Amino acid sequence: QVQLVESGGGLVQPGGSLKLSCVASASEFIFQFNTMGWYRQAPGKERESVATISPGGTANYNDSVQGRFTISRDNAKNTMYLQMNNLKPEDTAVYYCNAVLAPLAWGRGTQVTVSS
Repeated sequence: QVQLVESGGGLVQPGGSLKLSCVASASEFIFQFNTMGWYRQAPGKERESVATISPGGTANYNDSVQGRFTISRDNAKNTMYLQMNNLKPEDTAVYYCNAVLAPLAWGRGTQVTVSS
């Protein structure tokens, strides 16, 4: 069974940075050949896509994070990352990772809070 484990969240002031990690504890096949994505869900709102990355590393971003967030992956480690810079209060949410085309069971997510 695939498990997705997100980490790296925390409390940060506006303008600060965080780097999130997502580890898939399953066979390399799942990670290596799948487009993966970061998602977030703020209180009272629906879950939304933040960024996606193809197996070859092509990235796409939500307009709200373009230029501030960078998605990357290390297929050898079954790990995906999200570098978040210049964080804003509206980035506050629980962040999740998942496969894009065939979503797996959602992990617990990691809380990101941007506040002064």
